[in-house]
Amino acid sequence: MAGKLRVLIVDDSAVVRQTLHDILESDPQIEVMGAARDPFVAADYIAKEVPDVIVLDVEMPRMDGITFLHKIMTQHPIPVVICSTLTEGGAATTIKALEYGAVDIITKPKLGTKQFIEESRIRICDAVKAAAKVRVKSVSAPVVRPVERKLTADVMLPPPAKAMVQTTERVVAVGASTGGTEALRVFLEALPGDCSGIVIVQHMPEGFTRAFAERLNGICRIRIKEAEDGDTVLRGQALIAPGNRHTLLKRSGARYYVEVKDGPLVCRHRPSVDVLFRSTARYAGKNAIGVIMTGMGDDGARGMLEMKEAGAYTIAQDEKSCVVFGMPKEAIALGGVDKVLPLERIAPEVLRMQTI
Repeated sequence: MAGKLRVLIVDDSAVVRQTLHDILESDPQIEVMGAARDPFVAADYIAKEVPDVIVLDVEMPRMDGITFLHKIMTQHPIPVVICSTLTEGGAATTIKALEYGAVDIITKPKLGTKQFIEESRIRICDAVKAAAKVRVKSVSAPVVRPVERKLTADVMLPPPAKAMVQTTERVVAVGASTGGTEALRVFLEALPGDCSGIVIVQHMPEGFTRAFAERLNGICRIRIKEAEDGDTVLRGQALIAPGNRHTLLKRSGARYYVEVKDGPLVCRHRPSVDVLFRSTARYAGKNAIGVIMTGMGDDGARGMLEMKEAGAYTIAQDEKSCVVFGMPKEAIALGGVDKVLPLERIAPEVLRMQTI
């Protein structure tokens, strides 16, 4: 059996280092090999032993996290999870870190309710374990630990009763996780300004989805914004679910719109792809196209099957082009996928289907 996942924490705050240490060590699959106060100390750790994953702060003395990340990715690539604060400037810098090769984002842990702390633990440990999967070379201990109950989309809305009557207006629902920020860029950049309206769930913490949407809006032909409750789904526009809020597709007459709301973690995530896909099956049915992209876990697999059963056309990203072939693999295994395509062929297929 493989050994534990070895993690190096790099953060200038002793409190954050200790908190992350305790959170990560609570997972029987993870072991913290060291905690460094800055990149120079981290380099000493790496010289002695290469970690499986680095959890990296962005703002640090002597050398900032972005510079250190660049050095790592150019000299000795190691999966890096960025640990950032919820500031506007920090969000923009963190999105830049994803462009430089960071695998995922987590927010710095802080005090809160018991539920908040537990959800934070789940997110942080899952992000680190997902990052380890990204490596070409894969790097559990027999510790008994209760498995958290994984809620389904039932907690947010009932299963779809029947498909909506088909109309001429299509809507595209997209779900992605680890590696999804780059996959979404490739997909959205390929779309023309008059494409069908799009709703996206990308697993990302609260406070970062707005910066992510603004970055994409600046490079794509379609308009891209963070979804707000009641936003209409329009042609030539993509709505990205805000971090830490579930986003559902709804319909009033011929108008599609989104509902943004609170709720428990579904498939260990909020926003959840399953919640978006189930609502799309319920309110769009045959009028929908579903796309599931790179990501660890099975969020979106059941919802995609429900979309297909409701008459939607469903697409999964193929294994070769995925950073982590988890979510698409699970959707395919359930029988919820009509077509499996490499990333660069997904946008052309969506455009082809929206004219049929």
